[in-house]
Amino acid sequence: MPTNTVNKEASLLEKEQKRWERFFKTLNSGDFQFGHTSRQLVWKKNKATLWHYPAQTKKYDVPIFIVYSLFNQPTILDFAPGSSVLEGLVNRGYDVYLLDWGIAGYEDKNISIEDYVASYIKKAVQRALRHSGAEEISVVGYCLGGTLAAMYASIAEEPIKNLVTAAVPIDFSVTASVPENWAEAMLEGNMDLDRFIEVYGLVPPVYVEAMFRSITSPVYNTPYTLLLSRAHDQRFTEKWHRMNTWTKGHVPLTGGAFKQLNEDLFKGNKLVKCEFTIHGKKADLKNIKANLLAVSMKSDNLIPEEQSKPIMDLVSSEDKTFLRIEGGHVNLAMSGKFAGVLDDWLSERSTK
Repeated sequence: MPTNTVNKEASLLEKEQKRWERFFKTLNSGDFQFGHTSRQLVWKKNKATLWHYPAQTKKYDVPIFIVYSLFNQPTILDFAPGSSVLEGLVNRGYDVYLLDWGIAGYEDKNISIEDYVASYIKKAVQRALRHSGAEEISVVGYCLGGTLAAMYASIAEEPIKNLVTAAVPIDFSVTASVPENWAEAMLEGNMDLDRFIEVYGLVPPVYVEAMFRSITSPVYNTPYTLLLSRAHDQRFTEKWHRMNTWTKGHVPLTGGAFKQLNEDLFKGNKLVKCEFTIHGKKADLKNIKANLLAVSMKSDNLIPEEQSKPIMDLVSSEDKTFLRIEGGHVNLAMSGKFAGVLDDWLSERSTK
């Protein structure tokens, strides 16, 4: 056999060995540590924490208050240096406040959606305004956090200048985000959710993960194959490791929140019908007059555009924009591009 051929085969074998070594090394690595952007603890309530990310060089007097989903940890917003939403915003001159829900325990089982809005978001916004000394604030909600943000904005007495909803479910009559058999069973009352919640108190993370896997399948079946095929690329494996750690980081959902999500929103679609109440106050989206930006992802198989767009017709805002962006449900946050999208819109609507 020619020497060149032998050397080529040896080189390929060495490359293949390195690929498999990095593949197993990545799989066996511990969970990735997120959160490199400088922050300060401002306020705590129960398991929730309000974090302040101060601007590198403050450029705007209107701070940003971010509400993330109840299902996942908000670490996706500080994914990695150079691709972090929080880093991108503070580098652009914004003071940012993030409400981190923490991890609910059994003792929190009765906390409902309206409790999260009235007793957590509202109090945290008040604290952010007091801490910043600002006269107005921009509220940004991502995924289910955007639903909660819209609910809050509909009853808020605080001065909300701008409201941003990104990949947010508003119209729950659109059932593309859950398996068809689940939707039918839930709408017809054939799922004994009350008994399930009575036993567990919470929806355990393993069930939350299973739900999202069923929704996004076969996407969740391919990451390991993709990792193996590109394990020779160290930059890719590091990014894959970060994403895999975050994906597995689902948190428990309180029984009270799950019941209300199922009964009042999924089955009753009360937010769109103007029938949802928060501690006795009607959450009428027509009360929202703040400048509105609604963002939808073109390839979002979790929250389709049809679920998000109805907010445009339900609010009373004179300045409102609907924006469709390329990418999937978490891509906007994971890539850090959301910071640029926010800056493009907020910079003209925030006092310098």
